[in-house]
Amino acid sequence: MKVRFFSSIDYILLLCVLFLISVGIAFIYSSGINSNGILVSNEYIKQIVWFAIGLAVMIVMALLDYRRLERYSWHFFVFMSVVLVYTKLFGRYVNGARSWIGIGDLGIQPSELMKISFVLYLARYLDKSYAEKPIKRFAFAIYIMMVPMGLILLQPDLGTASVFVPIFLFMCFMADVPVRYLMIVFLTGLLTVVFAVLPIWETEILRKSVPIIHILSNTKLWLLVLFASMGICIIGILGNMFFRKKYYYWITYFFGILSAALVGSWGCGKVLKSYQIARLIVFIDPNSDPKGAGWNIIQSKTAIGAGQLLGRGFMQGSQSHLRFLPQQSTDFIFSIFSEEMGFLGGIVLFLVFFTVLLRITYIIRQTNNSYSCYIASGILGMFFFHFIVNVGMVMGIMPITGIPLPFLSYGGSALLTNMLAIGLLMSISSRRLDFKTAL
Repeated sequence: MKVRFFSSIDYILLLCVLFLISVGIAFIYSSGINSNGILVSNEYIKQIVWFAIGLAVMIVMALLDYRRLERYSWHFFVFMSVVLVYTKLFGRYVNGARSWIGIGDLGIQPSELMKISFVLYLARYLDKSYAEKPIKRFAFAIYIMMVPMGLILLQPDLGTASVFVPIFLFMCFMADVPVRYLMIVFLTGLLTVVFAVLPIWETEILRKSVPIIHILSNTKLWLLVLFASMGICIIGILGNMFFRKKYYYWITYFFGILSAALVGSWGCGKVLKSYQIARLIVFIDPNSDPKGAGWNIIQSKTAIGAGQLLGRGFMQGSQSHLRFLPQQSTDFIFSIFSEEMGFLGGIVLFLVFFTVLLRITYIIRQTNNSYSCYIASGILGMFFFHFIVNVGMVMGIMPITGIPLPFLSYGGSALLTNMLAIGLLMSISSRRLDFKTAL
């Protein structure tokens, strides 16, 4: 058994992950050096400790048969939901969100670990419900997603909450949920963000009134549009029930999305803080607030550009050592890496991440178990979204959402969650041809 396990480990995936973590620790160390060359932070030591803990967790998870977790996935999900409620009530504030629990300097972010619990439970549901009607299956899967998302948005942590959407979409796509249902989630989310940002963009950047945007900021007009959209949606439902015409279905589809997005944009205005909305605004025009919300993007792009082709050399980056980059060891670790390693270093990092994603795809293709397929798909969605959004964020082509770069950014909870995910993938990979059900 042990011989088979070690011979079936995906060593390419393992080596890529260890390489990324090593690079992350090195540049967390570099980010802790000031302009006088003095080390002023011990974050790299903490990251090494978390790596040691994560490595032990990854090994245990890899040795454990992942199928044994299926029967307990509901318990994990409920437990983490309760922890999130506790965090909202009694957790401590970090970066504007009550998302941490712990004692003294020792803290953990439960929302990170919730990602794994969500993947395990949603995978179980999608596996057990395969014979159910697609609409019923989709609706309950939405409910499963909204529980952690809602609790995390209440903290409020928009970045972490948004990660659950791609996880959901990747898993449901692999579970053969109709694409038109998945587009409801995607389009509703996209329109919700647009409707939430447009009124502030009108006043803060455009600085003149646009009639169609004014509808979103005027309560009476907004309610009028919402009730009209809901009314058309109801007509579409009735028309589809009595006349069975296809166009009634699509009327319901599109106006249902519009209604949900309008309500969602109102919820964003109530839940999200002003600085979180400002992050979305400066994505459109960073120079609208160059010394405030736009500072991070401007300095990040400056650091990346300063690296040029070959970079300035390890521990030679001026942007980080002069402390121009806030949160430089977490959200903007790629900016430091690019300044010191240059364009070619960034290409190497991209290739390693791409290899990780390819190996996860390979595991999905090789497994003969639908439950493991859904788990691996969720992890693929999580890593893909984190990488694309974080790198896009520091390059200024995506809004700042506070999403860390997997394996590189400083943060014990995120690193532990990522290594737990890799352990799950290792467990799936080593048992990918095993048809038997775990006892």
